[in-house]
Amino acid sequence: MIKIYNSDFSGKFFETDTITRGCWVNLVDPTESEIQLISEKLGIESDYIRDPLDEEEKSRIEREDGTLLIIIDIPIFSTDEETSTFDTIPLGMIVVEDNYFVTVCLKENPIINDFASKRVKGFFTFKKTRFILQLLYRIAVYYLRYLKQIDRKTDQIERRLHKSMKNQELFSLLSMEKSLVYFTTSLRSNEAVMEKLLKSRWLKMYPEDEDIMEDAIIENKQAIEMAHIYSNILSGMMNAFASVISNNLNIVMKFLTSITIVLSIPTMVASFFGMNVRLPFGFDTANPYAFPLIILISLGGSFFATLLLAKRRMF
Repeated sequence: MIKIYNSDFSGKFFETDTITRGCWVNLVDPTESEIQLISEKLGIESDYIRDPLDEEEKSRIEREDGTLLIIIDIPIFSTDEETSTFDTIPLGMIVVEDNYFVTVCLKENPIINDFASKRVKGFFTFKKTRFILQLLYRIAVYYLRYLKQIDRKTDQIERRLHKSMKNQELFSLLSMEKSLVYFTTSLRSNEAVMEKLLKSRWLKMYPEDEDIMEDAIIENKQAIEMAHIYSNILSGMMNAFASVISNNLNIVMKFLTSITIVLSIPTMVASFFGMNVRLPFGFDTANPYAFPLIILISLGGSFFATLLLAKRRMF
């Protein structure tokens, strides 16, 4: 999918069908024919457009023949019928000789949609440096937003675990932990790209642009720290609940073992007196007190075993 946007000096922002100088070309999961079309029209190497479409592509910055390529990892939130997960995918930003700005992404995402719907203040398509820095800042903000959502979801799962102790909650915690690992790895890669972009001076920055860049770096560092803290908390929580579940299993096994011991005494007594032998204490089968006596012996043995096991806290 190809969408072209443009804005003028008065701040008017609009979607257009023609590629002109100063426009923004947004590609979302483009087809091979769309890749070739943009490559030929703007003079971009097709690999510059294909690279951000690879989910495993790492964050990096590259410049060749007046074309600047920046690949950065952005956070995404996806839901299905059973689970909701957080992940990261690459976003490519291409500046073509200060004339055109191209973004390439495999999926639609709220970060690009914020710019396309003009929800970002001070945004102009022809201000390429400002656009890149605003994107970097917006990405860091979304990382922080999703990290807070992960923290809230973790608290919800923890409350459910206190009641149910089911495997589904543990799987949900594992999914959150995996998301935090993805976030931490991507945030560190993004940090390296930002620092290289700041040191390389490939983009001409004005004082306001430098402020946005510093804000983006600060937000990114804060997101790294939050991801690290939440990851440690989640890891400790997983270990704690694993120990709790194991301890609960031991308690259940101990209780069932005690019940088995108590119930085995009447079974053993009944088995002894059920044999084809003479009854002790001068009783015989015709004696009306023979059966009640056997029942009393069984109950007495079970009661004594129950007291003994209870004293040892086996119940």
